[in-house]
Amino acid sequence: MSAIIQAFKDADLRKKILFTLLIVILYRMGAQVPSPGVDYASIAGRLRELTEESGNLYSVINLFSGGALLQLSIFAIGIMPYITASIIVQLLTVVIPHFEELKKEGQSGQSKMTQYTRYLTVALALLQSSGIVALADRQQLLGQGVEVLDPDRNIFTLIILVLTMTSGAVLVMWMGELITEKGIGNGMSLMIFAGIATRMPTDGVNIYQNNGGLVLAMVIAGLIALVIGITFIEQGQRRIPVQYAKRMVGRRQYGGSSTYLPLKVNQAGVIPVIFASSLIYMPVLITQIVNSGSATVPDNWWMRNVIAHLQSPTSWQYIATYFALTIFFSFFYVSVQYDPVEQADNMKRYGGFIPGIRPGRPTAEYLGFVMNRLLFVGSLYLACIAILPNILLDLGVGAQSATGSSAFGGTAILIMVSVALTTVKQIESQLLQSNYEGLLK
Repeated sequence: MSAIIQAFKDADLRKKILFTLLIVILYRMGAQVPSPGVDYASIAGRLRELTEESGNLYSVINLFSGGALLQLSIFAIGIMPYITASIIVQLLTVVIPHFEELKKEGQSGQSKMTQYTRYLTVALALLQSSGIVALADRQQLLGQGVEVLDPDRNIFTLIILVLTMTSGAVLVMWMGELITEKGIGNGMSLMIFAGIATRMPTDGVNIYQNNGGLVLAMVIAGLIALVIGITFIEQGQRRIPVQYAKRMVGRRQYGGSSTYLPLKVNQAGVIPVIFASSLIYMPVLITQIVNSGSATVPDNWWMRNVIAHLQSPTSWQYIATYFALTIFFSFFYVSVQYDPVEQADNMKRYGGFIPGIRPGRPTAEYLGFVMNRLLFVGSLYLACIAILPNILLDLGVGAQSATGSSAFGGTAILIMVSVALTTVKQIESQLLQSNYEGLLK
């Protein structure tokens, strides 16, 4: 808090913080504006009915959008297409040589990668909005037979609705980039933070009304403990000592210093949870779209076992699948993003070595061994955080959230704590920079 107080005393930082708050407020206002051709009264009534149900197919995506998805607002798609596009482009740098070359080109290559990400965002937003509108048109978005669109709609109305949601996703992407460029913190992360934070009062009231004050007090106590635990793990590092040998360049001597290589316990962040939640909903979503035109639902092994269990967030099959997918994507994402061989080569190039470990291949093997041990702990931590809301739903706590996953769930708190820590660190670094500039003046 001292860093935030000092930030408001600095004129430049104060402008950045106020600009960020202004964009976030505009984003939350747009999330409440209904799209054209949407029966908002019908949606509001259906969402009140959902308070007695135990989950929703789109709960995680709806959580990230701050409840805008199921309300079919102009920002219903939210920031998810941009996040998905960014992850896809990062993963493609390993597969496509051209992307790998762009990554090594520095600022110019990063600008081209950002441009590709924007194009992919538009395509994903168009695809996602088309799917959501198709489900709403077939009365499957908020339950079978629930009408949420204008009864007098036609193909032109549906096209306008798709274009409105796609344009809203592009506008949200632009607003997020504005925050990153002219504000404070990462714009995309702060928008997800704002969406989750706005859900907390409503979810707290729902828990109080349906479970009583004692349960709400227990949830708040568990929330505090969860925040402390997440902060502890997110700040946790394995510091590998690195020694740089002395070397002469011209008449100057470089090196001879000791430092360390920080490896985070949770190296993957929240990306594996997003991957796992998206993949586990895919079979149900595809089955709904394929079978929507048939008068009768087919009775086969797939429908009786796979879809029936994956549709229920409280079933042990769903929880076990979610747990396993989160661990798998933790190892997969870090293996793509972090290359021990490249790290060892960079250290060798600049005369660095780990005491007791030979440079080159032995260093790469040692870094890989340490990373795998950290990943084992980090992936278990992420998986336990991910399935925590589902266990709470099974116990009857938080099941009354009208829009699926509760803002008091582990995934939501993980995102909020991570974003808060990153933003405060950025504020502190800019304060330190401004103090140095004052000394130089």
